[in-house]
Amino acid sequence: MQAFYADHFVLPLPQGHRFPMQKYAMLRERLVSQMPTIELHEALPVTADELGLVHTPEYMHAVFNGTLSPAAQREIGFPWSPGMAERACRSVGGTLGAARAALKGGCIAANLAGGTHHSHPDRGSGFCVFNDVAVAARQVQQDHADMPVKSFNRTLQVAVIDLDVHQGDGTARIFENDDSVFTLSLHGAKNFPVRKQTSDCDIELPDGCQDDAYLDALEQGLSCLEQRFEPDLVFYLAGADPHEGDRLGRLAVSDDGMESRDRRVFDWAFQRRVPLVMTMAGGYGHDIESTLRVQTNTYRVALQYWQRW
Repeated sequence: MQAFYADHFVLPLPQGHRFPMQKYAMLRERLVSQMPTIELHEALPVTADELGLVHTPEYMHAVFNGTLSPAAQREIGFPWSPGMAERACRSVGGTLGAARAALKGGCIAANLAGGTHHSHPDRGSGFCVFNDVAVAARQVQQDHADMPVKSFNRTLQVAVIDLDVHQGDGTARIFENDDSVFTLSLHGAKNFPVRKQTSDCDIELPDGCQDDAYLDALEQGLSCLEQRFEPDLVFYLAGADPHEGDRLGRLAVSDDGMESRDRRVFDWAFQRRVPLVMTMAGGYGHDIESTLRVQTNTYRVALQYWQRW
């Protein structure tokens, strides 16, 4: 099972910033020590042409050249720096590398970061600079269209199963008129963003939602996906922020509930033999250990399914 990382490209943040940047390196260290059969690869940066499949030239120029306005930087939540731009490109590159690995026959592949679903074509938001899943989806669709011999003569069909606690508003907006991509978002009704977009299937959850209600909602979402769409590739945003220990999530899903969530998604893809790309999306535990525990267990479940596959 292949996984891609870019945690050594550090985004410099001011003292006391609430984004837990250190969690990425800590997650990689745990995978090295606990799951050495996972092949770890440094993520390559995406090119401007690849980013341009989703993002506007004006926005990319501002990110690359440091001309983002103070308001734009506040909306993203990060101050601009060369490291910010480099890390954003590597994060997208990790998801694209995982998508290509999964489609090549790896069944399941992952990015130790990614899931930057609040990024819109012309702006970033909510700790998201570029939309990694959207760029990767567009690029692998183009890869498939350029193949001389195809397994089927249609656009590669992509499903996004977004289980971060916050709605994937940027992803929903990017693909709102695209029949080749199905967006499913399971998220807190009263959580960020205040202004929601329209996914192909949105399921809103009340504050304090616990295991049974959460898993019932997931079953509803997967049923909606199955009835309306037949994917060739799945992107799974395995956010740790629905967990009861998260300071931004406002839900109350236990460790067991999070593992059941992961198993249900992997099993859905496994039963249909649909390659799956996993990104880690959000995770903001009161104690960073709770976030790392959830994410490490997600990788443990993913590896089990990869071995079965």
